Amino acid sequence: QIPFCAFPVKPQRSFLSCPPGLLALMAPGLALMATFSLPSQAGDRRALPVEKSPGVKGRTLILLDVNTKSPVRIISENFLSLQLDPSIIHDGWLDFLSSRRLVTLARGLAPAFLRFAGKRTDFLQFHNVKNPAKSRGGPGPDYYLKNYEDDIVRSDIALDKQKGCKIAQHPDIMLELQREKAAQMHLVLLKEQFSNTYSNLTLTARSLDKLYNFADCSGLHLIFALNALRRNPNNSWNSSNALSLLKYSASKKYNISWELGNEPNNYRTLIGRSVNGSQLGKDYIQLRSLLQLIRTYSRANLYGPNIGRPRKNVVALDQKTLLIYYIDGRVAKVTDFLKTRLLDTLSDQIRKIQKVVNTYTPGKKIWLEGIGATSAGGMNNLSDSYAAGFLWLNTLGLLASQGIDVVVRHSFLDHGHNHLVDQNFNPLPDYWLSLLYKRLIGPKVLAIHVAGLQRKPRPGRVIRDKLRIYAHCTSYHNHNYVRGSITLYIINLHRSRKKIKLAGTLRDKIVHQYLLQPYGKDGLHSKSVQLNGQPLAMVDDGTLPELKPRPLRAGRTLVIPPLTMSFYVVKNVNALACRYR
Repeated sequence: QIPFCAFPVKPQRSFLSCPPGLLALMAPGLALMATFSLPSQAGDRRALPVEKSPGVKGRTLILLDVNTKSPVRIISENFLSLQLDPSIIHDGWLDFLSSRRLVTLARGLAPAFLRFAGKRTDFLQFHNVKNPAKSRGGPGPDYYLKNYEDDIVRSDIALDKQKGCKIAQHPDIMLELQREKAAQMHLVLLKEQFSNTYSNLTLTARSLDKLYNFADCSGLHLIFALNALRRNPNNSWNSSNALSLLKYSASKKYNISWELGNEPNNYRTLIGRSVNGSQLGKDYIQLRSLLQLIRTYSRANLYGPNIGRPRKNVVALDQKTLLIYYIDGRVAKVTDFLKTRLLDTLSDQIRKIQKVVNTYTPGKKIWLEGIGATSAGGMNNLSDSYAAGFLWLNTLGLLASQGIDVVVRHSFLDHGHNHLVDQNFNPLPDYWLSLLYKRLIGPKVLAIHVAGLQRKPRPGRVIRDKLRIYAHCTSYHNHNYVRGSITLYIINLHRSRKKIKLAGTLRDKIVHQYLLQPYGKDGLHSKSVQLNGQPLAMVDDGTLPELKPRPLRAGRTLVIPPLTMSFYVVKNVNALACRYR
């Protein structure tokens, strides 16, 4: 599925300020492709003198400079954000969000939004009960009910006694039983997906407590998508269950933003009933009215609606624009992730969307949600491998350079094989890539200037860059670097090493290298990575390891190994664009 767009609504404006008639403006000329991804360099290319690399005959040395005077884009501090699918209620993983290990991993990616939404959003019902574990049941033998559910209850009681962040240390046997249960439930979820028949999900008060506790303890801001498929006979939205959830959340003083529904243009397929743009607009006005009646949420952000798989492409317009998108990779082998044609297709689509948005609501910010390496949950040993990182890192570089404000990664935990953390609570390669991005990359995007990167194309042939370079001001939250430093991140899809000489304002500066490569004998298929030659893993005490750079001598040429992703912090540039927030 390819969710397409959704839109935050500020309290002071309603949908009545949209163009007359419908919330959505149809844009038939906008083509949406089945496979998406990434572009070439951020910024322009200025003619720089081309030198020959000493000792390398016939090879051109790539010269790189960065415009440090002013940023070309400024993105959100929460640019890289996370998503959890409601299926974690079905398969039981929501009960384990209090795990110290999961909280530690999520905290490493803060600040960020945590969006709780997905295919099963519109089958979610809230019940204000505290402990339904005994009645919940589930598939499998009796020991699930006798042992597993009893363990959950005991864990809940222990959590209730804690103050502040509620953190649990689950026994190995408990996690083993959970993985068994989740494997069985995965078959049920797949059957629902293939038959397009979904069962209702019950979110209890205790489950909502656990979800919010996870977000709050991790430093993430929760965005909760409410069920929009509860309908009255006249097809208007039945808000009674949502009101119960809102009142409970307000009684706990939970700081939550809200969204309504998931892919409303797909409702006819799901339940044989459609909801048009006009009705959806009325539903959002109704939800805004409910929020204004509840003091805690009278000024809460409201996001939506999101649109998936439109027959005619839809761009909804309001004060701020949220765009939802899936990358549908349909990859069959690991080398598909190295194809530059795949990496280049998303750029044109984003430009077309921006053109429509800027025509009707100029200056509105765009978000992309549901981003993953591939759709349909991904593929084992492919979308959760080191190779998938090329797509993910280039997506981040592309979208930041094009001014997309927030990108929501689907999913943090347990959604097929696109997740960042596996069922043993071990971080996968894309997690480490995301962690490096969060630690080193600030919100200010800088233009780069390169020379010697491309050869002259033959007539009728397109030359696609296999070396992708992006530049940002270094994150202000990283106290290892003074303000004015800049960070480059580079993707080398060549099967040979490349040499880059820093020029202009970057010349003769000390550089810190963070080189990410696969670890172990599996190569590109590996689910483990190494940083500067050292394997990355959580420390035995459950904390994240220190990400140690490799200092490079001032003025040294950067040597980029083949098929790698790397970050380079250029210290003490004193970049004007980076000295102030």
